[in-house]
Amino acid sequence: MTGPIVALNVWLLTQLFRFFEGLITVLVMAAILAFLLNYPVRLFQRATLSRVQAVTLVLVVTVALFVIAGVTLVPIIVDQTAQLLAKIPDWLQTSARNLQTLDLWAKQHNLPLDLQGFSGRINNQIERQLEVVAKEAVGVAVGTVNGLITTILVFVLAFYMLLYGHQLWNGLINLLPPRYGIPFRESLWLNFHNFFISQILLAVFMGLALIPVFLVLQVPFALLFALLIGIAELIPLVGAALGIGVVTILLMLQNFWMGFWVVIAATILQQIRDNVLGPKMLGDFTGLNPIWIFIALLMGLQMAGFLGVIIAVPIAGTIKGTLEAVRSERLALELKKAEEEII
Repeated sequence: MTGPIVALNVWLLTQLFRFFEGLITVLVMAAILAFLLNYPVRLFQRATLSRVQAVTLVLVVTVALFVIAGVTLVPIIVDQTAQLLAKIPDWLQTSARNLQTLDLWAKQHNLPLDLQGFSGRINNQIERQLEVVAKEAVGVAVGTVNGLITTILVFVLAFYMLLYGHQLWNGLINLLPPRYGIPFRESLWLNFHNFFISQILLAVFMGLALIPVFLVLQVPFALLFALLIGIAELIPLVGAALGIGVVTILLMLQNFWMGFWVVIAATILQQIRDNVLGPKMLGDFTGLNPIWIFIALLMGLQMAGFLGVIIAVPIAGTIKGTLEAVRSERLALELKKAEEEII
């Protein structure tokens, strides 16, 4: 009976989230922003500033940085995205000609390959997706306005969470029994701290390190592709492969060897990230089995899209940490009781 009940609860939670999706998304984004900004706020508090002064200063600086990025980087990214969408049809034609040549060579050597047919099916899929993107251009413009309003709401909520979130959080934790509330609070803070701080820094490393590499290799749309890989790095386990794979496929449509050297360079940087920086910064922060991580990612994707993917792993780690703490406490109590009975 446990399996069907769990499945029913998950389905009910999914339906509930979809009903309040907009509200929950804004609240979660504001909470994450407040969580990250709390670090510089505490730093300024140590410099004899009051909490209100520190929060105001940090928020003003953050908004200024977002505005500067919106004025300088966003137009470049939008322009490169538009150019990329315009060039993809030409890249598809170039790729089809190259594969046709390779297909003829394979037939001359009696190799059982049908690269041209496979390429045609892939090209048709890409072209259909481009048509969908073109039709949704008006929707993107409307979404930009909605996104601006959502951003303002997120910053306003983050401001109040930085000021009063501690009291609200403690009040919610106090609603739980102490044996659950205390380990839950500690596990939640530890998992979100280790995940977001480390994962964001590692993603920034990949994005910034790839920009000069792409410029040296004369990769078109270097900033856009580096940003794409950097954002994908936020997804645990599979993000790196997804980001590098998408960029490599797009580049190979135009120039096979450029795509080849890009995947080599990105893979080398990824190995540095995983084997040198990752263990020092991230570590085994959840202790989750990779299978459970995949399950958590899929559930987060199903329930909340990209935002769900980002927070799925720390939430899963929090649940695991809380259950382990409660279990350890229970075992300790049972052991103590057994020792008393022996005495």
